[in-house]
Amino acid sequence: MKDCPKIVEQIIAALNEAQTVCVVGHIRPDGDCIGSQLGLALALEGEGKQVTVWNEDPVPDKLRFLDPEKRVRKPVAGDRFDVVVATDCASFERLGRVAEYVGRRGMFINIDHHASNTRYADLNWVSPKEPSSGELIFDLCRWARWKITPPIANCLFTAISTDTGSFQYPSTTPDTLDTAARLVEKGADLGEICQQVYQSFPMTRVKLLRHVYSTFRMTHGDQTAYFWLRKRDYSRAGAATEESEGLIDHIRAIEGVVIAVVFEEIDEEITRISWRSKNSVVDVNEIARLFGGGGHKAAAGARVSGKPLGVQRRVLGAIRKSLAKA
Repeated sequence: MKDCPKIVEQIIAALNEAQTVCVVGHIRPDGDCIGSQLGLALALEGEGKQVTVWNEDPVPDKLRFLDPEKRVRKPVAGDRFDVVVATDCASFERLGRVAEYVGRRGMFINIDHHASNTRYADLNWVSPKEPSSGELIFDLCRWARWKITPPIANCLFTAISTDTGSFQYPSTTPDTLDTAARLVEKGADLGEICQQVYQSFPMTRVKLLRHVYSTFRMTHGDQTAYFWLRKRDYSRAGAATEESEGLIDHIRAIEGVVIAVVFEEIDEEITRISWRSKNSVVDVNEIARLFGGGGHKAAAGARVSGKPLGVQRRVLGAIRKSLAKA
């Protein structure tokens, strides 16, 4: 077992002393966010804590099996907590409206694996070498000697699996695979997780995927692949925005592609951008930082203001320079 860092000892002490805890996550939550939030919440409930789980956005359909008791709720005013814990959230702003409701608190704890994390809490455990926040929550539970039940194992396995591309991304380490094996030993139901997360896509998502394959473009000598998702594309497909998660992997998988990009219309002059790299030399986190965003070397995002085509030109220009340096 790995040695427990000093910062984690402080986090365990704060959580052990607390009676009321609120676990929060980032807007548009993904599998790592929801899995980490619920995994930690369940572990703390097992220790007799009164736990609240808040997120601005609802749990994505494919992840609802992790939350049968509907613990994840929208924030409300008036509650006070001994401790607030943010999981898988790189900045305070990424909490969205939740940030407005967590001011009445004692200790604020930040547990995350993003290299771009801004260390915004009282206690910040940020470990970019870990491919997911779920792995951090697993280590926290082991160091704290909190029981990992099958529902917790399901949550943490889902968190780790989704943020490593089912253990395909180069960020996956031997420790990651060991953690996954231990979670299976603790009762993680691989059949259920696989069925719900990877094999139950609604027809609306299939329509979005058809849009991707019919509209994506290649540039930079076919080293960059990109596509746009506009509000009308969601409307035509009858899809929710959460259903776009993972679509970028379809163009990332094209032979010869080094960087994949999704431009998503948020407002008339606000574009959400997601980058993926499959070359360890090309760091998309560095590109994202140029636009006020961040993430990891292989996966990053940002929100950029400006006319859509102008944003596209700027982003593709930055990618071209990055590829040239590589």
